[in-house]
Amino acid sequence: MKPVAFDEAETYEPDDGWRRVAMAGSDRFSFEWFEKPPGHSSPMHDHENEQVCLCLEGELTVATEDDSVTLEKNDSVLLESNEAHRVENTGDELAVGLDVFAPGRSFDFWTDREE
Repeated sequence: MKPVAFDEAETYEPDDGWRRVAMAGSDRFSFEWFEKPPGHSSPMHDHENEQVCLCLEGELTVATEDDSVTLEKNDSVLLESNEAHRVENTGDELAVGLDVFAPGRSFDFWTDREE
């Protein structure tokens, strides 16, 4: 068993107010809790990992090159491997979500990526 205490977990802030916390996971899957301030959007990007984005609080709009969906509390969406997408807080309050990646990944995706 490998517990991860939230307050002691690895944390990364790619942009001001956009915080990501690495939860328990492995090389097969990983969980990243995140919060986004109103109006914040990740850049359009893709990765080899399949991703499930679960909205825990607030409102998140997930957009691909062909479609978009707005998630509210407890809604989720599956993004296929290499499907370009961005996630935006389109609400008026802080949004909180949980991303699940398979295979698992680390914060290196954001820290080592070229823009």
